[in-house]
Amino acid sequence: MRQKRSDQLSFSHIIPNTTIGRELAAISEILEDNPEILELAARDLVGLKRADNGRVGMTAEQVVRSAVLKQYRSLSYEELAFHLSDSRAFRAFARLRMGQCPSGSALQENIKSLSEESWEGINQIIVRYAKQQGLEKARKVRMDATAVESDIHYPLDSTLLQDEIRIISRCLAQGKKLRPVPGYRFSDHKRVTKKCVLKIQNAKKEEAREKTYRKLLKIAQQVMGYALEAIPVLNDFESADLKDMLVARGLADQLERAVYILNRVIDQTHRRVICKEKVPASEKIVSFFECHTDIIQKGGRDTTYGHKVFLSGGVSGLIMDCVIERGNPADSERFTSLLERLGGIYKKIPGQIAADGGFASRPNLKWAKENGVRDMSFSKRKGLSVLEMVKSNWVYKRLKNFRAGIEANISTLKRAFGLTRSTWRGWAGFKQYVWSSIVSYNLSLLARLKLAQS
Repeated sequence: MRQKRSDQLSFSHIIPNTTIGRELAAISEILEDNPEILELAARDLVGLKRADNGRVGMTAEQVVRSAVLKQYRSLSYEELAFHLSDSRAFRAFARLRMGQCPSGSALQENIKSLSEESWEGINQIIVRYAKQQGLEKARKVRMDATAVESDIHYPLDSTLLQDEIRIISRCLAQGKKLRPVPGYRFSDHKRVTKKCVLKIQNAKKEEAREKTYRKLLKIAQQVMGYALEAIPVLNDFESADLKDMLVARGLADQLERAVYILNRVIDQTHRRVICKEKVPASEKIVSFFECHTDIIQKGGRDTTYGHKVFLSGGVSGLIMDCVIERGNPADSERFTSLLERLGGIYKKIPGQIAADGGFASRPNLKWAKENGVRDMSFSKRKGLSVLEMVKSNWVYKRLKNFRAGIEANISTLKRAFGLTRSTWRGWAGFKQYVWSSIVSYNLSLLARLKLAQS
C-alpha cells in the first residue's frame, strides 16, 4: 500500500538556513499543519503502483512537495529530477529518503495523477488555514479574468493541414509494418506537403497563395481517402500475433479521429481561403493535439489560443478561487456564478467586492446587493452611479485601487509560476496545471506572510 508520508524524519530532512531555504521551511510548516492535504493526494495515488513488486513508490507527501517545487521554481520534469538529486534544500523539502532519486518520468507519472479536484481542495484548505492564522479574512474580494495559452503552435490553416497529413501518413505507414500486410493504398505525401506550406508562407501574391492552397487541399483530400479506405481494413485485420491485431485496432481508432478533424480543417480552410468567408471562432479547429483549445479575444489585445480563467483574490494577495472556462463567455455572464461559488466554498459572500469593468451591469449590481454585498465596485461604471454601487466616493476609490492589485497577482502567476502557458496535455492536464500553479503561488505567498509576522 502506498504510504502517505515518511514514517520518521532524519537529519537529511533539515532545510538549510538560506533565503530560499527559509521560505521552503515556512511552506513545509504549512503543509505539516494541514495533514488533510495528504488525504486528498493519497486518494488519487492509490492503485497507481502495485506495492508487492518493484521499487517502493513515492509517498503522497513526496508527490505533493515535488509538485509544489516544480511550479515554485518553474522547472521541467527533467530539471526537477536534477535538482532533487543535486540540491540539499530541495531533497530536504521533498522529504526524499537516503539514495532516493526519482527520475523525470516517475515524477511526471506521480504529479500528473493529482486531479483537478484534489488541487482545488488543497487550495481551499490553504485559504482556510490563512483565515485561521489571521492572514486573510475573506471579507473583501477582487475579481478579474485572464487567458492561459495551450501548448500549441500558432494555428495557420496550412500548418494544421500539414499536421493532419503527417499524422495520418504516420499511422498508415505503421500499419504497413503489420504481418500480413494490410491491403490498402498508401503514398507518402509529407515532402510535397512541406513544400506547399513553405510556398504559402512565402507567397507575395494572393493568387499564388490561393493556387498553392488549392493544391494542398487536394493532397489533404487524397490522404483522407487513403485513411477512409484503411479504417475498415484495419478493423477487420486478422493475424496469428495478437499484438499486431491490437495495434491494428488502435491505428483504426487514431485514423477515425484524424479523419474527423482533417475534414473540419479542410472545410474551414476552403471557406476561409477559397470562398473568402469569415469562419466563426466556435467552428474553428486550432490544433489536432489540443482540441480543447478555445480562441480568446479580450478587448483590442492579441488573440490567445487557450482558455479563459476567472480569478478571485483577497486582501492578502491569495487566490481564493479559480474557474477555468470552455469557450469565451463574457465576464458579465459569469459574475453571479463566481460569487455563488465563493459563498458556497467560504460559507458567506464577501461584504465588499471590487471587480473588473467587464463584470459591470445593472442586473449584476442588483443581484450582488440582494445577496449581502454592501459595497460593489466595478472599475468601469457603464451607466451606474457611484452611490448606487457603494456608500461614498471615498469607498469607491479605495475599492477601485484595491482591484488593481489583482493585476500584480496575475503578473506574478504568469512570470514566476508558469501560468502564461500550460505545458500539460489534454483538457484535464490543462486544469491540473493551472490549479498546481495557483496552489504553489498561494503557498509561497503565505510562507512569506508568515515569515514577515515572525
